[in-house]
Amino acid sequence: MQAPSSEDLRSTPSRSSSSSVRLGHSSPLHSHRQSFTESLRGHPPSPRAARQPSLSQAQLQELLNYPPTAGTADPTFSERDWQTIGVGELCDPADLRWVEFDSGVEDATNLLINSGAHVLLVRHHKDERAAHATYDYRDLTQYLLFATGQLQPDEEHLPIFTSLAKKAQAGHPIPLRDAKSLGNKEPFMTLPATANLTHAIEVFGGGVHRIVIVEEGTDNVVGILSQLRLVKFLWENGRNFPIIDSLYSSSVKELGIGSQQTISVNGDKALKEALKLMNNEGLTSLPVVDNQSNVIGNISNVDVKLLTKSSSAPLLDNTCIHFISVILSTRGMNDGKDSFPVFHINPYSTLAHTVAKLVATKAHRMWVTDSPSPSLQSTSMPPQLSQPSVSHAPSHFPSLPQSNPPVIPLSNTPSVSASALPGANMAGRLAGVVSLTDILNLFARASGLHPTDPDERRRQRRRSSSSSMMRGSLDSARSSSLDVSTASIKR
Repeated sequence: MQAPSSEDLRSTPSRSSSSSVRLGHSSPLHSHRQSFTESLRGHPPSPRAARQPSLSQAQLQELLNYPPTAGTADPTFSERDWQTIGVGELCDPADLRWVEFDSGVEDATNLLINSGAHVLLVRHHKDERAAHATYDYRDLTQYLLFATGQLQPDEEHLPIFTSLAKKAQAGHPIPLRDAKSLGNKEPFMTLPATANLTHAIEVFGGGVHRIVIVEEGTDNVVGILSQLRLVKFLWENGRNFPIIDSLYSSSVKELGIGSQQTISVNGDKALKEALKLMNNEGLTSLPVVDNQSNVIGNISNVDVKLLTKSSSAPLLDNTCIHFISVILSTRGMNDGKDSFPVFHINPYSTLAHTVAKLVATKAHRMWVTDSPSPSLQSTSMPPQLSQPSVSHAPSHFPSLPQSNPPVIPLSNTPSVSASALPGANMAGRLAGVVSLTDILNLFARASGLHPTDPDERRRQRRRSSSSSMMRGSLDSARSSSLDVSTASIKR
């Protein structure tokens, strides 16, 4: 049977009019060709006009408050007490990526980016199964700042700085061992694979971001467990864990989690200032705000992979707003579609809504926003960008590690000013932050555990970051909401 043509499908006769004529077919009794207007008369109405909404307003709000889980619960853990589940059960040895201390920084960076891993394990030689350190995007951020002359050594670290400069002058590759000596921000924690999840939650709730999992009684690594991996597991299998599942319906305000002490950067500031701020404060991500503190974007340590080509160096002197546009363009090219992930919630968002966003965006933090402030563009002009005194790297210093992110056309001027962005329509005014540490700390306390104070861990990470190579920190200028445009970095 021949399939109907597109003309036949468009010319279905109206049931309410016997005089209608099939469009595209002539009648033996009438030679009049039907006009377009006539063909619309008596046309049956669209069934969509009479269709009832799929969800009522109440049902839609319910869906927002209690979103479905991102994946299917693993039957392996059905009806098991989560406190008896071993940490090794959540790890896959196939996910491990290794480098050696003598590996070059460029080779390690290429492996980090091309493998899609968030962290590399560092060992002494290739036959070893024990790890002694890690290399991640925070290490890459610090090395990038060092290689471009943005970090200045204090007296204690001057010999290290001088040694690296001499190796670069001689044309030798910089080994990972030397790059790691620039600073050690993330503690190296291990747990045996047989340890149960209570140990992991207690450690994570104290502010540790990842744990290396080893075989019982040995130093042989079998996996890496991160905060995000554990939160995702508890979210997808929440029905099996009543203590934790009962918390999801409460709002972040009711639970009292998160912090109102936020650190942000104005979108008109240079990208290098944002990266130095993240390095000094030991942060994995930073909200970008407009002149009224409305959240207009987000920059994370992972985004520095877009800066690993020497051709991308001009981005460091361009604005944070421009870099956000590069991030979004790159995601669009990689994913084949526009991408604008949302990294914000409000104080009345449920914990379920917050966790669902963290899992979906693979973020470590969600910015808490209040009602947006008016964008006073007519009366509030963006501040002039100051040119801080920076000692640039010598011309013989090695180029940035080369990898293969998409080549982004660079511009010497920002495409748009933060004061001109509709930040009020994007999110709202920055009021706080909720992190994976805050959530896992809540889970630990609700389960009767006693995690260490995560604020103390943050202070230790900040001291380690800001004092390792940079003179001074932003402690003296920190306020409840710190904008780098109002803080001067000590040199």
